[in-house]
Amino acid sequence: MQQVRSGWRSAAMALSLVLAGLSSPAQAALFGGDDEARRAILDLRQRLEQSQNATRALIEQNAQSQNQTQNQAITQLRGALLDLQGQIDRLKSELAQSLGAQERLARDLTELQLRQKDVLSAVDDRLRRFEPVPATIDGRELMVDPAEKTEFEKAMAFFRQADFPAAQTALSSFLLRYGASAYVPSALFWLGNAQYANKAYQASMANFQKLLSMAPNHPRAAEAMLAISNVQIELKDMKAARKTLEDLIAAYPQAETAGTARDRLSRLR
Repeated sequence: MQQVRSGWRSAAMALSLVLAGLSSPAQAALFGGDDEARRAILDLRQRLEQSQNATRALIEQNAQSQNQTQNQAITQLRGALLDLQGQIDRLKSELAQSLGAQERLARDLTELQLRQKDVLSAVDDRLRRFEPVPATIDGRELMVDPAEKTEFEKAMAFFRQADFPAAQTALSSFLLRYGASAYVPSALFWLGNAQYANKAYQASMANFQKLLSMAPNHPRAAEAMLAISNVQIELKDMKAARKTLEDLIAAYPQAETAGTARDRLSRLR
């Protein structure tokens, strides 16, 4: 810019000198027919035009340089802003995805906890079905399987209703399914009684004898021996009946059933 101003000053001074020379009549007459003067003037004009052209070119170049610099700066700034906006958009997207993932994870965790609770509840229910429960069997407190207790009580309900065929079927099924149950001695006793009521004497006596062989100290053992004597009487085997009654009195002298056996034995004689 300083060069432009200097060029303009030089051109202005040269032009002033030329004009001043032309305005003086003496000098005009002096250079009027001189070719050298004309050449000097032409040279001066040429130099002035060159100076003007150089000045304009310098101004235009400076303007173009400034425009290019500004355009480049604007382009760079615009690119930086677009890049920053892109980063902001990506962060927003990642944040939204993260929040969505957290929400899905929370939902999945809640569902898993509910399922786990349901599974545990179902397992507890199933375990409770198999956990032993207290039961009173012929005056004794025992722990038995819930299913066993249910089946035995169902069979005994038939017996109490005097539905001896149904009781016989239910008790027989019980013994087949629960051969190692604590209910087995009692089931044999009541099955023998149901069979006796149904006049299945041989099967009845066999179950009473099985009870005595399995559990001779069972609370129903003396009653089972008395029931055997009853079966023998029905079968007209009085000798065997008397023998059974005598064995009952000898084995269980303090039992209430022993007094009944003594009365019956006196009648059989």
